[in-house]
Amino acid sequence: MRSATIKRKTKETDIEVAVNLDGSGAVNIATGIGFFDHMLDLLARHSRIDMTVKAVGDLHIDFHHTTEDVGIALGQAVRQALGDMAGITRYASIHMPMDETLTRVVIDVSGRPMLVFRTSFPRDKIGEFDTELVREWFNAFAMNAGITLHVETLYGENAHHIAESCFKGLARALRAALAVDPRNQGEVPSTKGQLGG
Repeated sequence: MRSATIKRKTKETDIEVAVNLDGSGAVNIATGIGFFDHMLDLLARHSRIDMTVKAVGDLHIDFHHTTEDVGIALGQAVRQALGDMAGITRYASIHMPMDETLTRVVIDVSGRPMLVFRTSFPRDKIGEFDTELVREWFNAFAMNAGITLHVETLYGENAHHIAESCFKGLARALRAALAVDPRNQGEVPSTKGQLGG
């Protein structure tokens, strides 16, 4: 079973994350940030990754530390659960519609972290959630999961729809890229014989 648990505690946050990459999308999420919980719920359900996220953070300051640190811990959990990445499909490309919005998400589970994020929002907040934190979360996740991740919103008008298309797009890309390809017969999908460098 490809699963992992990560605990991260700092002066700003106390976080525990668990993932099962071969799950059914079961979720148990509580970060204290309603909109963020909604995005993580979408991520789990559409990727079919079982996900537990428990976070206590300095929300009296703002949502930045909690959002970023959850991205760090969740990325670390996915990377740990992948092990040597033998047998995975590795690449995926998704176009994710959300009403008037369309976002393209392309992923390479390469072990080499990189984020290209070409998405803008028509307003600064979705409820109490700062829209700039969407990019912060994606960056923290990509860097710690060790994935190359390109996210580009091709068009959209509603900030909620834009964020949702990004998270759903990542979910479906992960679902495809992390899937075990039986034709790989347990081989690492790289001419180097390894991923991550």
